[in-house]
Amino acid sequence: MKVLLKLEDFAELLLAIFLFTRLDFAWWWFPALILVPDFSMIGYIISTKAGAALYNFFHHKGLGILVGIMGLLMNNQEMMFAGIILFGHSAMDRLFGYGLKYNDDFKHTHLGSIGK
Repeated sequence: MKVLLKLEDFAELLLAIFLFTRLDFAWWWFPALILVPDFSMIGYIISTKAGAALYNFFHHKGLGILVGIMGLLMNNQEMMFAGIILFGHSAMDRLFGYGLKYNDDFKHTHLGSIGK
């Protein structure tokens, strides 16, 4: 099952890259901004509960899909790009074993413990 989930996340990351190529941005924008969603970890300065909530909000694939669809409906390439980055980043994180966080510890994720 673990391999199947990683293949799914890899396919989603490839989808994000493909969708990005359909937009009118220079190629370097994707690698330059792919880690921006990780700024949501700033919530951990307040508490693990706040950190997990903020992190999970910005790492939920549904948010990326919603933002991307809103950009598509509004014919707004910047918003589509933001959705693609959110979606692609979340897929990339899960591919590397970084799942959504529980409230007790940054390393406690829905995919298991980070670093195991």
